[in-house]
Amino acid sequence: MLTFLRSQAASLIASGVDFLVTIFAVELLGIWYVAATVSGTISGGIIHFSIGRTWVFHAAHGAIPTQATKYFLVWSGSFLLNASGVFMFTHYLGLNYIFSKVTVSLLVGFFYNFILQKRYVFK
Repeated sequence: MLTFLRSQAASLIASGVDFLVTIFAVELLGIWYVAATVSGTISGGIIHFSIGRTWVFHAAHGAIPTQATKYFLVWSGSFLLNASGVFMFTHYLGLNYIFSKVTVSLLVGFFYNFILQKRYVFK
C-alpha cells in the first residue's frame, strides 16, 4: 500500500509538470492542444521515471538502460492513451482540454501506468 501511495505522489508531481507544460504551451505559446499534450507528457515522463526509480520502487540498483527501455515501452503506451484520449474527449465529447486531460490522466495512471511499472519496469 505504501508503494501505491508513493506512486500516486510521484504521479501527482509528474502530472503537475505535465499540466504546467501543456497549459503554458496552449495558453501562452498558442500551440495546438494535442501537440501541447505531447510536450507535457514527455516532460512528465522524464520526471516520473526519475522519481519512480529512486523513491517509489527503490530500484536505483537496477541498470538504468534496461529500466529506461522498459519505462519507454510502457510510457509509449501511456503517451498514446493520453494523447488519443484527450483528443477524443475534447474533439468528440466537446469537453475542455484541461478537463479531458485530467480525466484521461487519472484513468491511464490507475489502470495502466502503476500496474506495468510495478510488475514490469521496476520489479
